[in-house]
Amino acid sequence: MMVPAEPAPGTTSGPARSRFVVPVLAFCGMVVAVMQTLVVPLLPHVPELTGASAGAAGWLVTVTLLTGAVFTPVLGRVGDMYGKRRVLLASLGVLALGSVLCAVSSDIGVLIAGRGLQGAALAVIPLGISIIRDELPAERVLPSIALMSSTLGIGAAIGLPLAAVVTDHFDWHTMFWASAALGLLDFLLVLWIVPESAVRSRGRFDVPGTLGLAALLVGVLLAITQGSGWGWTSAPTLGLLGASVAVGLLWARYELRTPSPIMDLRVSARPAVLLTNVAALLIGFSFYTNSLVTAQLVQEPTSTGYGLGASLVVSGLCLLPGGLAMVALSPLSARISASYGPRTALAVAAVVMTLGYVVRFFTSHSLWLIVSGATVVACGTALAYSALPALVMRAVPVSETASANGLNTLMRSVGQACCSAVVTAVLARVTFVADGRTAPTLHAYLLIFLIAAGAALAALVATLLLPSDRPGRDAPRDGDRPGGTVTVPPPASAARGNA
Repeated sequence: MMVPAEPAPGTTSGPARSRFVVPVLAFCGMVVAVMQTLVVPLLPHVPELTGASAGAAGWLVTVTLLTGAVFTPVLGRVGDMYGKRRVLLASLGVLALGSVLCAVSSDIGVLIAGRGLQGAALAVIPLGISIIRDELPAERVLPSIALMSSTLGIGAAIGLPLAAVVTDHFDWHTMFWASAALGLLDFLLVLWIVPESAVRSRGRFDVPGTLGLAALLVGVLLAITQGSGWGWTSAPTLGLLGASVAVGLLWARYELRTPSPIMDLRVSARPAVLLTNVAALLIGFSFYTNSLVTAQLVQEPTSTGYGLGASLVVSGLCLLPGGLAMVALSPLSARISASYGPRTALAVAAVVMTLGYVVRFFTSHSLWLIVSGATVVACGTALAYSALPALVMRAVPVSETASANGLNTLMRSVGQACCSAVVTAVLARVTFVADGRTAPTLHAYLLIFLIAAGAALAALVATLLLPSDRPGRDAPRDGDRPGGTVTVPPPASAARGNA
């Protein structure tokens, strides 16, 4: 059924502004990614600043993971149904609101609520990718999506040193005021520049499926993130995992029977989609190891025999070259995908990440060598994060771009949660006493590098098992799913004119 959607109020038109669509969306992605790492330098000081316990302070990170995991696929589906630009604006508004809540209070409950709202804005990434696919001419899609996807890694690499500088030199509320201002700026830029897509999927919004997905994700991620503190064989951890399995089975049965599911499991089970999401989880694990471990390694005191005793700001700056490399390499990934296929680009990325951890394994005693190894891993991450959405889009209908990329982004987040749990467990168990203080041994860090390299190699295996790169081979047609009638985009020339 061909029913073009009406342009959204406030949508701009004309080629003069179309050139700014990708920069605006990429800027939105970077701001959202920065939000994910904003409080990391602040965490050790949160108990004294708020009077909260260290466990409560840890929820400033955990809650963003939980809300991001739940809202990313859900808002992707909502965007596919009701308008991607509209949902993008709502996500940015939520980001700004969460930032203001954190800026005006020192109460740990209010801070956790604000951080939860910030995490929900992670849906900006898949929504931006979907808008790019709908609105840009074919020759601009791959490089633009490569840049948009890479903003997750770029923002994380840039956000840590920026947050460290702010924490060291200003009142800690300043960084939340700054994030609120950036969120508002993003909102205004999207309102002015970005058009509403004419591609829509039909059907009713799946409320029971959404609640089931939320329960499943919260249960699994809580068990993963809190298992180290609770104990992996404790009643809360095992109870959450058992309940999640039961909820997951019931949810999957319901989703397969409903005519308009929140997540199309039949499409998600296709090899081209399933293996891409498995690779995304493993790449997310391997990437996050680089961010999580580098700063801590260089901050270890010299009394450990391997630590460099670097300051918080210096440790954050160690990730900055990797962030800049990701900006530079996203066009290269697009060229590899265009010439040889995104599967090849993802395979190259997995090899580069593996080599980066090999470098890190043998060069953990010198600051510039640590930075070099971390940058090599970041280069591989840039190639991977650029290729993953291209693989997803080749395997799903146009009307499901946002929800499918939301699921792929979710899998990266699950990989990061698993990484955090593994890193915490290894650093807590492989220790020794140095200068009267218990600290991780160098072998703990080296073991983590080997685990991350293994995850990258497993991602390579999943990539090599993917079906052929021939476009459309595994992509279902719009309307294959019951109730899946969709609106269709205007001709390419009209899309370019309305961008």
